[in-house]
Amino acid sequence: MEPKHDHDIPTARMWRFYASGWTLYLVLLTFTMQLENLRHGHVDWRSASDLLWSAPQAVILTLVWPLGGWLERKRLPPLAVFMAHAMCALAYASLSYLLLALMFGPSLPFNRYVWPTLYCLMTYVVVTVIFQAVRMSHTARRQAVAIQQAQTLLVASELDALRSKLNPHFLFNTLHSIIALTRKSPEAAETALFQFSDMLRYVLDTEKSGKDRVTLDEELRFTRDYLELESLRLGQRLRIEWELDEAAAGHPLPALSLQPLVENSIKHAFNPHSRPGTLRIRTRIEEGGRALALSVGDDGPGADPAAVRQSNGLGIRTVERRLQLEYGPRGGLAIDTAPGAGFKVTMSIPLVPA
Repeated sequence: MEPKHDHDIPTARMWRFYASGWTLYLVLLTFTMQLENLRHGHVDWRSASDLLWSAPQAVILTLVWPLGGWLERKRLPPLAVFMAHAMCALAYASLSYLLLALMFGPSLPFNRYVWPTLYCLMTYVVVTVIFQAVRMSHTARRQAVAIQQAQTLLVASELDALRSKLNPHFLFNTLHSIIALTRKSPEAAETALFQFSDMLRYVLDTEKSGKDRVTLDEELRFTRDYLELESLRLGQRLRIEWELDEAAAGHPLPALSLQPLVENSIKHAFNPHSRPGTLRIRTRIEEGGRALALSVGDDGPGADPAAVRQSNGLGIRTVERRLQLEYGPRGGLAIDTAPGAGFKVTMSIPLVPA
């Protein structure tokens, strides 16, 4: 990832903490050095003023921040970065030594300069570590945001790909039903084409608007149009039972998610058989208003659950994947079937944010 410039990092608060930290440090250090004098009821202002030499040090150490940014942009190896900071630390300690000499004169004993010099080296290391920690923290947050954005884009891309598969799938199967109806009853086929135009408008409107969410009521209207078209083809063989919760009508769900489940039952429970059958569609609010459940069941021949999971059918697999992408583990699709026991699919959609 390309390194960011310093102006991309929110440093105003950092500098406030930096100034406050140095001020607090000097106040505490002064107070500590005056404890003995305070016990005797006076303050040694001369010894307190000796600490003023730390003030210009705090200003000089601010240069470590742009130095760290320059080293980061150069992408130097760790050893080169260490050597650069080591030389700067020595230069800073030497400069502090000269500052002491200017303030207190060169006549002080040597040991009066050794400890301040070591103190300067330690201070340089501490400030450098703190600045580097700020940079690393910002980089980690920026990378976390980038990863989250990439994951969001990946999910959106996969959802688009699923929709691009599902829409042609729906169009092809519906046109195939109309073609079959044309051979049987041209008049019914004409009615079906008008019905199909309303369904096509629904699909195109969701594509044009770019939204993938519709209300349950809108999805049910679309599903009714589909079932009316199929009833023209299947006649009395198809019986439909509705059990709808009116309170659920306005809740959102992914567009074109209920119809594929209905189409699956039509395909497997009615087309291969001449005997009549019943399709049951049920909607309800569950979990104390926290989830919307939609179930589509039939009394057809059923199937082996293991075989269903291994099948290459597009409809159910696509709906299940869309639920996983949009709602994570809170959304799901359950299949209840067995040979000779019908086929039922229940879709669960969370109604409250995670």
